[in-house]
Amino acid sequence: MSAHHTRTAWQRVDAGKLLVIAIVGLLVAVAVTRVAAVGLQQPDVAVLFGVLIALGELFRMVMPGNREVAPVATAGAVGYALLVGVGPENAPPGALLGVHPAVHSPLQVVAVTAVGMLVGSLPHAAVGRMPRLDAMARRLLIAAVVALCFRPLLALDLNWQFLLAAMCLTVVISCFTDVVVAAWIRAETVRARFGIAVRDEIRAKMALCAATNATAMLIAVATTVLGPVALAVFTAPILVTQFAFRRYSGVRATYLQTVRALSRVTEVGGYVETGHSRRVSRLAVGMGRELGMCEEELLELEYAALMHDIGQLSLGDPIPGGATVLASPAEQRRIAELGAEVIKQTGVLDRVAHIVKLSSHPYRTAATSGEGAASPTSRRGKGEPAGADDGVERPAPPPLASRIIKVANAYDDLVGDSSDRDRGAAVLERLRLDSASEYDPAVVEALSRVVERRTRT
Repeated sequence: MSAHHTRTAWQRVDAGKLLVIAIVGLLVAVAVTRVAAVGLQQPDVAVLFGVLIALGELFRMVMPGNREVAPVATAGAVGYALLVGVGPENAPPGALLGVHPAVHSPLQVVAVTAVGMLVGSLPHAAVGRMPRLDAMARRLLIAAVVALCFRPLLALDLNWQFLLAAMCLTVVISCFTDVVVAAWIRAETVRARFGIAVRDEIRAKMALCAATNATAMLIAVATTVLGPVALAVFTAPILVTQFAFRRYSGVRATYLQTVRALSRVTEVGGYVETGHSRRVSRLAVGMGRELGMCEEELLELEYAALMHDIGQLSLGDPIPGGATVLASPAEQRRIAELGAEVIKQTGVLDRVAHIVKLSSHPYRTAATSGEGAASPTSRRGKGEPAGADDGVERPAPPPLASRIIKVANAYDDLVGDSSDRDRGAAVLERLRLDSASEYDPAVVEALSRVVERRTRT
């Protein structure tokens, strides 16, 4: 029985994660074996950087999108990989700029980074916060890429101008590697398109990546000139950056929790079935990924899906079962508009309010009440079917997010929390039949793929 559960657990790990973990694990094994065989070069310097990496792992954080990062640990590891020398004290005659050269190998960088990360993760593991192996593997991979690209250049006796240029090029390569690997893993994990995942990773991580690598270069250059004291001085900027990102991440998390709590008001009041808003939001986000929405758009979609029924609080008599799909078109529009007005009162969710307001509009005949008509050249929006430009002026369809919520809400109103596949298939067929005017056919097909994938799992 336990073996069966173990196989099931491993089967849930995506191939990308397993491959990255396996490659980095093999690299660490080779590095540790090599260092154990030849000995640790400049052990005092290795210990200092190992301690910095361990402290960085101890204070790692989770950014929006459930991205685990450890900026201080990454800066320490990359700084150690870029280290040219250590201070002017006791430098041998003729040494570069009068400093003691850093002679450690790329494999020693990998070994020191791995040990530092392991030590820094022990307190987390002791309290039940197990480290995410794929995130740790990617951080190790960054250090390995920098070390393997840069450290062999030190044997060429280049001047500082070339070394600084090589540092910049190396950290750019490491950032690119991290983005591609992270996007590959994320695309598998959340079933997103790879190109969309790359764009999301760039938006989410490039600012922090730039700050981390700039700090790593400062640490490497300053330690070469000033000695180990530079570690404490030049780690401060990345600490400030980390606290700023941690605060931003906390605000985002609190915001989402608040929206989720507000979405349950209609459930507690008996206006909709328990779990309706949560189910609609999950369906909507899955459909949004199928249709190529980026992470920022998905977050707005999730907010709107969670609060799409909040306008029902204004009803004197609740709709039976909360199924707005069974209400008249005028009543559906009234609920959506009232909900949008409530959301607007927050002062920061105007786009979400607009999505909710138009989520009751039919696909083909939207905007007949002044929401705005599109020109023949601009009508076709994201997710629009080909062939829409036939020279006939039509009102613009609602935004893609609104069309997604309309379909997801209709499906859950008619299926609820039932796991009956025949019932779900019948509802999907009904939505397809109404796709001529009421629902976007592309969105309905995206729902079909999401539902099919969930029934398989």
